Amino acid sequence: MALIALAADKGSPGVTTAAVALAAVWPRRALLAETDPAGGDLVYRSAAAHGGPLNPNTGMLSIAATARRGLVPDQLWDHVQPLSGGLEVLVGLGNAEQAAGLAGLWPTLGRAFAHLADSPNAPADVIADCGRVAGDTPAVEMFSQAALVLLISRTEPEAIARVRDRAAALTARLHGGSRGAASLATPLIGVILIADPGDSAKLVHQVNDMLVAAQTGARVVGTLADDPSGADQLAGRRRGRLDKSLLIRSARKVTADLYQQFGAAWAVPVGGPGGQPTAGAGR
Repeated sequence: MALIALAADKGSPGVTTAAVALAAVWPRRALLAETDPAGGDLVYRSAAAHGGPLNPNTGMLSIAATARRGLVPDQLWDHVQPLSGGLEVLVGLGNAEQAAGLAGLWPTLGRAFAHLADSPNAPADVIADCGRVAGDTPAVEMFSQAALVLLISRTEPEAIARVRDRAAALTARLHGGSRGAASLATPLIGVILIADPGDSAKLVHQVNDMLVAAQTGARVVGTLADDPSGADQLAGRRRGRLDKSLLIRSARKVTADLYQQFGAAWAVPVGGPGGQPTAGAGR
């Protein structure tokens, strides 16, 4: 099974851009789920495959009623919409007030997401955009079902300090504070840096040293290029060869590295479409 949850601390690090970019080039069939309790962005910024707008009522909002009666992983597909370009999306809530309808259902959603890869009919990995997380963010209730929790961070000193503290807090919550063994526990807590490609190697080394020294149980697993032009192309706001953008090229490197390290543990190979960049939205 493979649920990959993306999240961040305060600030605006680009969680949605990272989630769309990784899902667009994921080497197996991927379902992008907007699970940010504060609300999703794709319905406002992305076109559906038919050329019109996405339906805001089909997605996390519609799945709430289904999940209260129990949720089989294949039922997720009843609430999915394809973006222009083919990426399959579970559209997020319209606003934070609607999150009340999912109260108590986050663990159920997490299990369905995690086991979708085991579906005999339409298996897929789930890339979940969880937005910004804090101690009381309900989406964190899905994290125990994830294969990876990836914290997205920019590289300003205050952002690095926040991701260090958030990683330590999540390790304590998910692994009972056993920081020394957290690097071997599930879910693995990783950090993805949004960085200038020319500085990324040096930054990865520095941030990893800090994460180890603080005994966070987390480590940097990759970098995404700080590429505003590529982010605009991904969001459909700018024309260009998206597959040649620094953002997508770096996303391919991240996904390849993740699969080289962890793919063997993620259930059986998943068929279906995937690996092609598609229009999305950036936060």
